[in-house]
Amino acid sequence: MSAPRALNLALRRIASPAGLTKFSPAGRLMQQRFAATTTISEKEAVNSILAKQRLNRPVSPHLTIYKPQMTWLMSGLTRITGLIVATSFYVYGLSYLAAPTLGWHLETPSLVAAVAAWPVVVKVTAKLAIAVPFFYHSFNGVRHLVWDFGKGMTNQAVVRGGWVVIALTAASSLWATFLA
Repeated sequence: MSAPRALNLALRRIASPAGLTKFSPAGRLMQQRFAATTTISEKEAVNSILAKQRLNRPVSPHLTIYKPQMTWLMSGLTRITGLIVATSFYVYGLSYLAAPTLGWHLETPSLVAAVAAWPVVVKVTAKLAIAVPFFYHSFNGVRHLVWDFGKGMTNQAVVRGGWVVIALTAASSLWATFLA
């Protein structure tokens, strides 16, 4: 046996607590480690391994690395405005149906009188909040219908159509807010 190995073995014998050693068949001291074990199913083992792997995966940069483009900004706004318009119509429609039972007065004369009592700034803000999502969603929906016919699908036409939708939305919203 070499001198470093003999020294290492001697140090292990000295440092080992009495309960953690046992003799191996060759007569050498062997360190024993006791471990608590539990039985888990194969499915749990696979799920725990997958969960640990997921923690080590890099986070996708998603939208943070992309330069904002008109097409995806307008697509997201179309979805958001569609949600706003649809939710508004449903909430008002259900409120109108439930009004007689709940004692609310949502008939036209009551609403006109209530809105007439509002300050001008609140009226203008409310009209813009209704007009902008409605007109934007409507005009961009027409733009998508034109695309369904295969028209205006070049990059220049898409960008030009986007600016047309924005201009029509602004003009129509201002008209509906101040002149209608």
